Amino acid sequence: MVTVDRGVVVGNTYDKYGTKNPVARVLMGGFLRAFEAALPLVAPDVVLEIGAGEGRLLERVRARHPAARCLAVELSPRLAATARDATGLPYVAQSAEALGVRDRSIDLVIACEVLEHLPDPDRALAEIARVARGPVVLSVPREPVWRALNVARGAYWRDLGNTPGHVQHWSRRGFVAFVAQRLRVVRVWAPLPWTLVVAERR
Repeated sequence: MVTVDRGVVVGNTYDKYGTKNPVARVLMGGFLRAFEAALPLVAPDVVLEIGAGEGRLLERVRARHPAARCLAVELSPRLAATARDATGLPYVAQSAEALGVRDRSIDLVIACEVLEHLPDPDRALAEIARVARGPVVLSVPREPVWRALNVARGAYWRDLGNTPGHVQHWSRRGFVAFVAQRLRVVRVWAPLPWTLVVAERR
């Protein structure tokens, strides 16, 4: 489902989790293995996913750490309500740039495939740093690889492979440097075609 809220495209323009394309499934498998490896071994008490979409990643966290209290944030009230009904997860409609969460109250913060959609990603990263008291898992498409693969599969040619709603573009090195402005980067994965980072408060 794709929704535009306050000028930001939310939801999936392409169902990467449910795709039947064999190449896309291999790529998603690599991303999900990196995501699983990035999760903490010690069970978090409170987990927040920003831009949780349909809740696929938060469901994986809940499967590994069933006692964790999970909260999902989505910008679009409609998408939040739909996902809440579909998953049973507690969704709230909030902006990543203004989270209604106390300082240092979240043991695990997840924001995967979110920051590339935001006009002011640094403001969102500042909010993530404010609320985190444990690890932070972040991912974005790795450029220019992401757009090259889109062109190769015949998608978004008019926009030179840029996925609708992507307004920020980072190389692996560029994204690591961006995150390091606010957080201490602990580990980096590069599952094609993403960059995935684990970071923590300084």
